[in-house]
Amino acid sequence: MADTMQTTTKSTTSVGTGQAEGNLLSRFFRATEIDTRMLGMIGALLIIWVGFHILTGGLFLTPRNLWNLSVQTASVAVMATGMVLVIVTRNIDLSVGSILGFTGMIMGVLQARLLPEMLGFNHPAIWLITLCAGLLIGGLIGTLHGAIIAFLSVPSFIVTLGGLLVWRGATWFVTSGQTVAPMDANFRLMGGGTEGSIGATWSWIVGILACLAIVAAIINARRQRKRFHFPRRPVWAEYVLVALGCAIVLGAVWIANQYYWPVNIARRYAEANNIAWPEGGLFISQGIAVPVLMAIAVGIVMTFIATRLRFGRYVFAIGGNPEAAELAGIKTRWVTVKIFALMGVLCAIAAAISTARLNAATNAQGELDELYTIAAAVIGGTSLAGGMGSIAGAMLGALVMQSLQSGMVLLGIDTPFQRIVVGMVLVVAVWLDTVYRAKAK
Repeated sequence: MADTMQTTTKSTTSVGTGQAEGNLLSRFFRATEIDTRMLGMIGALLIIWVGFHILTGGLFLTPRNLWNLSVQTASVAVMATGMVLVIVTRNIDLSVGSILGFTGMIMGVLQARLLPEMLGFNHPAIWLITLCAGLLIGGLIGTLHGAIIAFLSVPSFIVTLGGLLVWRGATWFVTSGQTVAPMDANFRLMGGGTEGSIGATWSWIVGILACLAIVAAIINARRQRKRFHFPRRPVWAEYVLVALGCAIVLGAVWIANQYYWPVNIARRYAEANNIAWPEGGLFISQGIAVPVLMAIAVGIVMTFIATRLRFGRYVFAIGGNPEAAELAGIKTRWVTVKIFALMGVLCAIAAAISTARLNAATNAQGELDELYTIAAAVIGGTSLAGGMGSIAGAMLGALVMQSLQSGMVLLGIDTPFQRIVVGMVLVVAVWLDTVYRAKAK
């Protein structure tokens, strides 16, 4: 009997070892805890990039286009971080594009017409007052939406659909349809461009600091797991994650530094600073754009809110089971109001980026951005059924959406067909989410 048990044990162990060796890839993902769904989205993004690079004859994967792509993604990425919390709680916000347009127009009028008369042209406080006013107005609009949804029990779809129409109309009435330009010089820095970038040296400094932050985050996570007796990743997995994260960060910095100032701007800079013009030209790196840094900062703060604060836990609890959350003592109505207020503030930040990038406030600003924002959140893994979402995934989803749009522009595809493609991508993303949830059950 003992011999039989010994034989059985050896046989089972042998089979288990064989299966483990045959699933090295799955063991790797389990050890590193890399989200395979996120990895699949990165793979899809790379396929899109390579495909457009081939179709455009080598124009897509250039430092210039990738730099512009990052700047164009910033405003939608900022709003997508808030849309995650909205959708997680089983709500929706269709008004984000109109709020962006309205707050952008208010900020445009303040800095182009009102504040210069009060403080003087190019006063250093204009941009700050303008931004604070935009954030306040965006927050108040979001609070109004949230209060109607939470305390009057009007579905978020109806409230925000009404908001889409109301604030788009209000945008027109602010200036009777006129475009407001130009923007304050300091305010324009938030839009990117030659002046709205931090240059090569500061870009490398930011990259190194980001790498140190990655190392610190992984070390802290390991200590926390040990403290609460949670299972820890193998040490080699921690090294892999550090190496992978630093490689991505430094690679992005290197690409940003490969995009140089246009020749005419560099020549004017050389003349203004008495710099001799070299025979081969003067190459000054743009570096990381300010709006990209703003979007990353928003992403970090929103991730902290969603994963580290009690408010974030309440949001996901409400999305998982609203009735249970209510019975547990969570003030679900006030949480809903705070979510929409936060969404309004994020719309104002996106409006500042968009207005500064265009150097103008227009009535068409933010149109269809609600579609791109919702699509970014859903593509990034946020479930429309509620209770599941990722801030980083939503920002990556925004990059996917903007990559599709940018690639189609380079190919000369008409705007109507671009909208068809975006709509199809949104439907496919929701279908994939449905399939994923069905398999997870």
